[in-house]
Amino acid sequence: QVQLVESGGGLVQAGGSLRLSCAASGGRTFSNYAMGWFRQAPGKEREFVAAISRDYSTYYVDSVKGRFAISRDNAKNTGFLQMNSLKPEDTAVYYCSVKYYLFSNSYSADFREYDYWGQGAQVTVSS
Repeated sequence: QVQLVESGGGLVQAGGSLRLSCAASGGRTFSNYAMGWFRQAPGKEREFVAAISRDYSTYYVDSVKGRFAISRDNAKNTGFLQMNSLKPEDTAVYYCSVKYYLFSNSYSADFREYDYWGQGAQVTVSS
């Protein structure tokens, strides 16, 4: 069982920045998990934002490319989502998640494939 605790959400003006953190505890070796970030706005489906695989390869949805950066620190069992040049349409609850891969350096953009989830962090971008 993995526990994921998110922090770093908040209210920011358009063009501003926020950094989300996701601290993991329990479960298997953190380095064997791919980490994904998803977001969900009111009345909308959960949307893939970014993922980082075991070998540190990164993947982004087109709408955040060049503005968001996902990273991980395996020594601290923590993942991060740096969000720059924020736009009002980025407003959502952001969730971190992990998926276990014993040998593969793959990732998934499908939220249904992830094993564990954080509690969510509200990000609100004002215009």
